[in-house]
Amino acid sequence: MDKPKRLYFKSKRSFRRRLPPIGSGDRIDYRNMSLISRFISEQGKILSRRVNRLNLKQQRLIASAIKQARILSLLPFLNNEKQFERGESTTRTTGLRIKKK
Repeated sequence: MDKPKRLYFKSKRSFRRRLPPIGSGDRIDYRNMSLISRFISEQGKILSRRVNRLNLKQQRLIASAIKQARILSLLPFLNNEKQFERGESTTRTTGLRIKKK
């Protein structure tokens, strides 16, 4: 009743190293819109470091550049294009709400 011991090895996955998202010649600046727009989601949010594959210093520079571009109105704070395409209105009233019949 002696069973042969099986050694379990993890199967080796083919690992392909991706190119870094920011090249050595790219300069992180609020005016470089082609670079900044790669790190913003469709809703206009800043993507995380894990998604961007950036190191801490690069992520901080990207975040500050995006915020500076938003303040100078080069970028929108929110991207609400989907709401306007569907025809939904986002106006709020402070009084009583009237239901449409």
